[in-house]
Amino acid sequence: MHAPLASSVTSTQGFGWLAIIRIGLVQAAIGALVMLASTVLNRVMVVELGLLAAIPAGLVAWHYGVQLARPLWGHASDKGRSRAVWIVGGLVVLALGALLATQATLMMADSFGPAIALAIFAYALIGAGVGAGGTSALALLASGVAPERRAAAAAVTWTMMVAGIVVSAITVGQLLKPFSPERLMTVASGLALVTVTLTVLATWRLERQAGRFGHAAEGEVAPDFRAALAEIWHETAARRFTIFIFVSMIAFSMQDLILEPFAGLIFGLTPGESTQMGGRHQGGILIGMILTGVGGSAFTGRRPDGLRAWVIGGCLLSALGLAALGLAAVNGPPWPLGLNVFVLGFGNGIFAVAAIGAMMGLAGAGETTREGVRMGVWGASQAIAFGLGGLLGAVGVDFARHALGADGPAFQLVFAIEALAFVAAAILAVKATGGAAMRAGMIKQDREVFA
Repeated sequence: MHAPLASSVTSTQGFGWLAIIRIGLVQAAIGALVMLASTVLNRVMVVELGLLAAIPAGLVAWHYGVQLARPLWGHASDKGRSRAVWIVGGLVVLALGALLATQATLMMADSFGPAIALAIFAYALIGAGVGAGGTSALALLASGVAPERRAAAAAVTWTMMVAGIVVSAITVGQLLKPFSPERLMTVASGLALVTVTLTVLATWRLERQAGRFGHAAEGEVAPDFRAALAEIWHETAARRFTIFIFVSMIAFSMQDLILEPFAGLIFGLTPGESTQMGGRHQGGILIGMILTGVGGSAFTGRRPDGLRAWVIGGCLLSALGLAALGLAAVNGPPWPLGLNVFVLGFGNGIFAVAAIGAMMGLAGAGETTREGVRMGVWGASQAIAFGLGGLLGAVGVDFARHALGADGPAFQLVFAIEALAFVAAAILAVKATGGAAMRAGMIKQDREVFA
């Protein structure tokens, strides 16, 4: 009589920390392959091949555009019997796209037309692979993690993704010395093989550890795609959260392409010094992520709306950091730029992890829709915002410099707009990350256990 009870208690725990780390390894693999396409190949096109920077920028934007199909891939993983199949399949497509993108880059010096055509196809595969694999990994994390662990799970997986980007960038950089086209292809092939193998090992028999928070497709039949989208859009909390993700991620990404030029133009930093400044920003993000992961789980993890204060606080601290950069733009040295950028990154990290944790909580709040399609909708909103935000920041600075005739006021204007966007995101977060929808998701999970 007691054995079934013990088994039932064990099954309520959801993913343990080892399982969460395994999903983090998938995120690290995705980050490593995207790094190859967006950083290494970008550098080769612009520096070694002497092409316009707009060419790799356009290809990267195209891969974000392809990710508009994230809801479709998420819905497909909802209807399947295994999310792991979609994760591995997505990584295989992503790795193939990275290899084809490398080949296309090496062809550009001799056969530019065919190379561009191949590159467009390759970056479409990269976007599809990121969308299919990444959305399914997040859906698996959302459905398999107990509510009190969601903040820490988000921190672990996103920290590992950043670590995957950093480690792969350092490793690939070392392996490419001395540079040659043949060496680049060899290194890209090795990276593809390692990341796909890592993903297969990380997801092997992983879903069975989810317990009562397991894969939703084992329950009733999922609704068709149009019905699922209609339910999400007519659900107030989900609609508000979609808008919140869009606004906040535009604010989050607007400084990506202008922060280092700002440091060079206003503060006279050399390329090496501006890169170090960017490292301070990334360091702030990592510390903010870790703090939120620990604090969000330890102090507010059991409350349905426990992450709301972290989301709002991260948005407002990010806005404060951007407002201070606006003052730095018209004051210049001796403004403490390094400290300012660190504070901005710290706020970014708090906001990012708390928002992802809240996203996982809301993913299980639907009556009939599943985690996959919900994560797909929010992933698509994030992808649009990332592509649009970087473009708006760069174009905005160019336009403002031309209109105002000075660099400082131009950067100040753009930073001020970013700060206001973060304030707007904080206001949206008051309702978008409230406790009602998350509580509904937790009640739904409890009903599934006792049904």
